[in-house]
Amino acid sequence: MERKQGFFSTLRDEVVRGLSPGRSRPKSPARSASPLSSLLRRKKPHHHHRRHNKSSGQPELPAAMMMTRSGSVAIRPPVEALSPLNEGPDPDNGNGNGGGGGGGCGEGRMEGRWAQWIASSSSSSSSSNNNNNNNNNNNNKSRSDLRLLLGVLGAPLAPIHVNSNEPLPHLSIKDTPIESSSAQYILQQYVAASGGQKLQNSIRNAYAMGRVRMIASEFETAKNGQKTRNPSKAAESGGFVLWQMNPDMWYVELALGGSKVHAGCNGKLVWRHTPWLGAHAAKGPVRPLRRALQGLDPKTTARMFTNARCTGEKKINGEDCFILKLCADPATLKARSEGPAEIIRHVLFGYFSQKTGLLVHLEDSHLTRIQNNGGDAVYWETTINSFLDDYRPVEGIMISHSGRSIVTLFRFGDIAMTHTRTRMEEAWAIEEVAFNVQGLSMDCFIPPAELRFGSDGDACEYSAGLRARPSAAQISTRIAGLDISRDNGV
Repeated sequence: MERKQGFFSTLRDEVVRGLSPGRSRPKSPARSASPLSSLLRRKKPHHHHRRHNKSSGQPELPAAMMMTRSGSVAIRPPVEALSPLNEGPDPDNGNGNGGGGGGGCGEGRMEGRWAQWIASSSSSSSSSNNNNNNNNNNNNKSRSDLRLLLGVLGAPLAPIHVNSNEPLPHLSIKDTPIESSSAQYILQQYVAASGGQKLQNSIRNAYAMGRVRMIASEFETAKNGQKTRNPSKAAESGGFVLWQMNPDMWYVELALGGSKVHAGCNGKLVWRHTPWLGAHAAKGPVRPLRRALQGLDPKTTARMFTNARCTGEKKINGEDCFILKLCADPATLKARSEGPAEIIRHVLFGYFSQKTGLLVHLEDSHLTRIQNNGGDAVYWETTINSFLDDYRPVEGIMISHSGRSIVTLFRFGDIAMTHTRTRMEEAWAIEEVAFNVQGLSMDCFIPPAELRFGSDGDACEYSAGLRARPSAAQISTRIAGLDISRDNGV
């Protein structure tokens, strides 16, 4: 029994001798001990004394470093202490030399490294702040562009009131100017090419859904003959839904870039709701939605040009077209004017193909005068050019299934030799069209309960903003958010 115990004791001593740091890992000049490890070696607990083997003279391992597993003895290796984490520059500078030696030269090098580290930290912090500021500016610009796009292109209206139930006038040549009789003949051809008057009169309601892509493509400022352009290429994608019902009721909902615009008409009142203005009513007579005239509602389009005049011919995309011109009457312009904003003119041009008889191009332009208190008047001219493509029959009615619009906002008058120009673009595609939808009733066109009548505050706010003479982008954003854009929209 004693012999067996001597064997295990000898085996244990040999294992301990083999794991001894002094025998297994000789000191190397290239390896330096960390200050924390030397501090741990110097520290000895007072209540724990190391026991020595009498026969070998080697110290015995503590009981915590030995564990028994399945009747055998296992040795738990000692745990090495980790070096502390440096919050400053590397004292060794990657060369493996200790930071304690070197005297004054080492201290000078260390101070230099600290200075470099602080400078690099400051520069990284300032660059991070600059990046955050640039991101904030880009986000603000994107929101301004989105607000401008929705304000101008979200729900623009036609120039005049149209009664869709009234029949087209009979073609008359006697005692009728040649411009008016030619326009009536062109409209008769358009109605026939679109599906015929009988089929159009059988439509009680209509539904259309499509997708849109808008972009504020360019901002231009001209001062004293010098032009400054700021191109913008941030396009926004979205979609819209349009419902129509006789007589003169419609509702449109357009979502773009996380924002949404609602607009509608119950036959007696036109209203619009935007995230920045809420719900508000439009001044003047009830007018149809311009988007419906872009190849979606041939019946309303024909009624719109009933009193138009033929002014000539022009090629659009290589196709010969007749030009019909329609002007809003002074009574309508006066009814649409409000506060310091006065609508001077609103003109609509329709380009009808001589080959197919269909409407292929629509252009409307209106001029608004804003009288600033105690200052010069400011003029805003808005022009929208729409190109209609891809006509296909839907239940016998010819519908344009794609197109694009180019919008130009031109501001001038308050400062001599100075103007601003903003250009926007829109492309759309129609995905679904249906007529005589079951279940559609007048309840679908009820205005919102929070609708407010009148917007003198918006006009006053716009007039006050003109006194500050902001930049072109700010002016364009403000005009889209206020009721001056309502003449484009609601």
